[in-house]
Amino acid sequence: MKVAALDVGEARIGLAVGETGSPWAFGRGYLVRKSLETDLEALADFARREHAERFVVGLPLRTDGRPSAQAEQVLGLVEAMRQREMQVELVDERFTTRLGQQRLMNAPRRIRQEKGKLDEAAAIALLESYLASV
Repeated sequence: MKVAALDVGEARIGLAVGETGSPWAFGRGYLVRKSLETDLEALADFARREHAERFVVGLPLRTDGRPSAQAEQVLGLVEAMRQREMQVELVDERFTTRLGQQRLMNAPRRIRQEKGKLDEAAAIALLESYLASV
């Protein structure tokens, strides 16, 4: 089954895709957030284009396991996705941004400085962690 991962931030949503049974996830860039309705349409288009049957969405938790301030925004998007009958699974995204930063350390400077690349790298790390657990 093809799975899409989302690293949801205030300004951008990092995108990645992969398949269950494979440990690899592949970055698909990022969406610049505009409005809830526009974001939902873009995510539905992304799922159709990629033939993704499920979304894995990172839930930002604090190190003690409690939801962070950003978690409320993520949960709002997830609820709206579910109302549109998209299959969504929430996963703990603690440390995925740090993993993304580590992966980008060896990338050329122009790539490291592109704002959305970190969001994409975090989505890849999130999805690879998910794929390893299913």
